[in-house]
Amino acid sequence: MTAQSAHDLPVVVIGAGPSGLAAAAHLHSRDLPVIVLEAGATAGSAVAEWGHVRLFSPWSELIDPAAEKLLADAGWSSPDLERYPTGADWVGGYLQPLAEALGDSVRCGVIVTAVARQGRDRLVSSGRDEAPFTVHVRTSTGAERLAARAVIDASGTWTGPNPLGSDGVPAVGEVDAADHITYRIPDLRDATTRARYAGKHVVVAGTGASAKGALIGLTALATEAPGTRISWLVRRASVGEAFAGSAQDELPERGALGQKAQAAVAAGPVTTLKGFRTGSVTTGADGRMVIESFDGQSVEGVDEVVVLTGFRPDLQMLSEIRLDLDPVLQAPRELAPLIDPNEHSCGTVYPHGAKELAQPEFGFYLVGMKSYGRATSFLALTGFEQTRSVAAAIAGDHESAARVELTLPDTGVCGGSGTFDDEATDGGCCGAPATPELIALERPSARNR
Repeated sequence: MTAQSAHDLPVVVIGAGPSGLAAAAHLHSRDLPVIVLEAGATAGSAVAEWGHVRLFSPWSELIDPAAEKLLADAGWSSPDLERYPTGADWVGGYLQPLAEALGDSVRCGVIVTAVARQGRDRLVSSGRDEAPFTVHVRTSTGAERLAARAVIDASGTWTGPNPLGSDGVPAVGEVDAADHITYRIPDLRDATTRARYAGKHVVVAGTGASAKGALIGLTALATEAPGTRISWLVRRASVGEAFAGSAQDELPERGALGQKAQAAVAAGPVTTLKGFRTGSVTTGADGRMVIESFDGQSVEGVDEVVVLTGFRPDLQMLSEIRLDLDPVLQAPRELAPLIDPNEHSCGTVYPHGAKELAQPEFGFYLVGMKSYGRATSFLALTGFEQTRSVAAAIAGDHESAARVELTLPDTGVCGGSGTFDDEATDGGCCGAPATPELIALERPSARNR
């Protein structure tokens, strides 16, 4: 296949979530053919799994501009932009209508198993940049292969929750106790779920937004179900960072979440165990668990565990793609310094695009949650800006690809990098962002590959 025919192939976007559909909308606006491959039965399947959770971003920050135009042309009515939707609202009111507006470009029930270069494994450099991509998929009818001019991986990290084990792998006994461990925020509106946790000793592990939400919900349940108690496992030596800056957060609902969680922990039946790094889970004859840390701390008589320690990207399907990822975060190397929680306690991220997301494999990009690797604090607005820039780069509009068109809301606190064992240091960790550099995303020369 010639370079010209490869150029005429569609761009394949992996994932029909917020970032994947935004990428498709931006490509559509530039008259570039696009195919979106979604593993779930419908667009937004991953978001639907946390549909009971209310977002801390309003509708005004959850709708991509290119997608909004496409939807408006299809007769879509915009929601109240000041309202804060749930995940289910986001799916039903935006993601699914957007997928419908994109028509046959969105294909659901398609699982991507591998991405490669046509006729070339990872070792072969000759003619690599000119060869089309091959995207291997599995559908209800069997295995298939699609050819693509470029690939945008927006598959997210939802299927890769981090384990309870504090060394990055499941704790000893964690897999055996799977029936009493969840890695999602419980939907306590559901009667069956409420019965699972009511009157029980529940362990919550994690300090992010999801953990805060779980603490709020479980302490509220405890007021209705006597005997419900919560043990909160915090890996750091202090919980201050989990709540710091909440009143100054530029996303008011994100700040309010921190304040509500702080009040819930103070007033509810919550025992906080700081510096707790889980090493093992032992299940007794009565079915209750003992969770022990590496330093010998333990929590006994545990009925249920809610693990909310973040997510990680699945890179297995990219084993034949040449990637340049940060060894710590598993995020694009140029993006990593902007989002590394070892350096930035605030979670504030400056806008970025194709330059930071580009990989040695010309025409391949990681966007959305997956681009953050194991880092957190991702906002939908970030994904929209990423996909705008990447679509421009693929279209050859290098000026637009390099232009920064977004200012992200600050978390309201910048306490420095701190250390794992102590509180964050005084002083800010983030200076002013550098002036964006105008770049041309051309094919690298052979000697630079």
